[in-house]
Amino acid sequence: MLPIPFSFSSSPHPLPLLRRRLLRRRSPLPHPAGFSQEKSPSHLDFVFSGLGVAGNTNNIFKAAVTPAFSPQLPGLNGLGISAARLDIAIGGVVPLHVHPAASEVLVVIQGSIVAGFISSSNSVYYKTLHKGDTIVFPQGLLHFQVQSGVLPAVAFGSFSSPNPGLQIVSLALFANSLPSPLVEKVSFLDDAEVKKLKKVFGGTN
Repeated sequence: MLPIPFSFSSSPHPLPLLRRRLLRRRSPLPHPAGFSQEKSPSHLDFVFSGLGVAGNTNNIFKAAVTPAFSPQLPGLNGLGISAARLDIAIGGVVPLHVHPAASEVLVVIQGSIVAGFISSSNSVYYKTLHKGDTIVFPQGLLHFQVQSGVLPAVAFGSFSSPNPGLQIVSLALFANSLPSPLVEKVSFLDDAEVKKLKKVFGGTN
């Protein structure tokens, strides 16, 4: 269990504030008069059952992330926390990626994972993690997870934001319409490799 710091609000009425946060999260388009038309929060806004179900790893990465972020769990809005489940099949990988809005704590529950991150000075920190091991990924730094050993891996992540954001480097380079000659220049890959990766990830040009 992660330690949770306690703080006390100076407001004598925290529940109305929480309600306003929830309504803002659940109503991206406010009423023309400036008031939300959403109903009052219920217990469903504070409960999410998806983390008990294994994700579908039938994809190119052989990995799946099940988020419990504010879109799935509106009660997180304004609290500065969230969670996710990570499933990695044998031979699977979560490639280099960043969470622009959050730091992450990852705890391995099953199997083994080689996990690490690259600092802003290009120093690399990585280790093979086993059941019960924990690693921290600082906010905004490139990091990765690779399944290791004979068992599929399962881990749970905790984040310092209700919506951490995600950008995967491979998709950023090869799953868009950036012209191949430009990708070649910025990545130092040859034309054949760039076109191969664009085909794999669904990019064009």
